[in-house]
Amino acid sequence: MIYQTAADYLNAPRKKLALFGMSGLGKTRISTLLRDQGNWFHYSVDYRIGTRYMGEFIADNFKREAMKVPLLRELLMTDSVYIASNITFDNLAPLSTYLGKPGDPAKGGLAFTEYQRRQAEHAGAEVAAMLDTTRFSERAAAIYGYPHFICDTSGSICEVVEANDPSDPVLREMADNLLLVWIKGSDAHRDALCARFDRAPKPMYYRPQFLMQVWAEYLTQSGCLETQADPDAFLRFGYARLLDSRQPRYEAMARWGVSITAEEVSAVQTAQDFDHLISRALDRRGPAA
Repeated sequence: MIYQTAADYLNAPRKKLALFGMSGLGKTRISTLLRDQGNWFHYSVDYRIGTRYMGEFIADNFKREAMKVPLLRELLMTDSVYIASNITFDNLAPLSTYLGKPGDPAKGGLAFTEYQRRQAEHAGAEVAAMLDTTRFSERAAAIYGYPHFICDTSGSICEVVEANDPSDPVLREMADNLLLVWIKGSDAHRDALCARFDRAPKPMYYRPQFLMQVWAEYLTQSGCLETQADPDAFLRFGYARLLDSRQPRYEAMARWGVSITAEEVSAVQTAQDFDHLISRALDRRGPAA
């Protein structure tokens, strides 16, 4: 770890961290708080994915839909309109919409092979965005003068790394340049996230083998063909299973850094509170072997 003790962290002229864990536990809230209060550069992996690495895919998908409308088709063919994604740190809907969900096209579903293709695009984009972190931490200081750097990772980071491999290229790059911080949720948090997801399911990334397993289970239990599957029903079916499958992967990643709880994160109101929380986490862990 780049900080071995609380003193190392508190005395560092440049603090550099990456937050990871389930979506909905406070990564973006804390990153925004630090950006607003403490001279921290906020690097959002999801934003980087949706702009740099998948922005063209997203815009092309909008254009394909627009070409189905005669008026818009004519305007597009004459370069009379401009169609682009308006993705922001707080609104990642264009990325989610492109990732999509498999099933009945009449209900907004994608053919499963197309869904797999978009999942693979997302995996490649996520790895690339993570590997950009070091360069962005350097740019943040050199160009903008930010002394500190916070990486707000995607909830699916655990799906594209192998934490038990000490030479994993993404984790090796991250750990060599930032302190990895796991925001750990409780069973109550898991249940609350599942309830929220049930009300408004959204597209998710699944590692390929797990996706095939869950998709097969859903089709068997529902008795549907691929083209008949209810896309939102599949998302609801898979979400809790996905969270449960990610937990041990997050735990393995935590060995590369420190852990804090979602309850501790919810109590953070200032940049100073956050520094104290990270200090306590380093003290709890003790010097890395």
